[in-house]
Amino acid sequence: MSTVLIEPVARLIEAFARLPGIGPKTAQRLTYHLLRAPDAEARSLAVALIAVRDEVVFCERCFNISDAPLCPICRDPARDASRLCVVEEPLDVLALERTAEFRGLYHVLHGAISPIDGIGPERLKIRELLERADHAARDGEPLAEVILATNPTLEGEATAMYLAERLDGVAGSVTRIARGLPVGGDLEDADEVTLIRALQGRRSIA
Repeated sequence: MSTVLIEPVARLIEAFARLPGIGPKTAQRLTYHLLRAPDAEARSLAVALIAVRDEVVFCERCFNISDAPLCPICRDPARDASRLCVVEEPLDVLALERTAEFRGLYHVLHGAISPIDGIGPERLKIRELLERADHAARDGEPLAEVILATNPTLEGEATAMYLAERLDGVAGSVTRIARGLPVGGDLEDADEVTLIRALQGRRSIA
């Protein structure tokens, strides 16, 4: 960082630049926006950032973001516990919930299998997913359906195929969301109609 910048400004630019999707120029624009913004706006952002770290946790069951040991979806007795939708990230849960099409439960993997990036199954929440399915079967209430809603990328497809093999015989059926989603796209960027069609057109994998 240029020595022309004083340390607090340089540190904030560097912090913004480390965020995904934020390049150096955008980091600089965000920093100078905060410098010009009213004091209350900057302090409100700081308080929100601290609150996210101090008050937000991951659900002990599905690993979605939560403010308690179990997230609101896992705590909701009206959800269909026999159907489980597997997604890569918490943002994917938000995208699917906007459609109001799926009323089951979720499992968030926190990523996808990507050997080129050194991400194997052990670095994701796959073991926990398989344990959920095994426990349900042992309790006499096996999952009727597991929907694999990983992103339609090479990594997402590889993850879906891996999970389909591991879940075969454990769940009633293992389905994959339909190709209503563009290859290479992310769930969080899809509109509600596309997501609804993808859910409705899911197909059996196993």
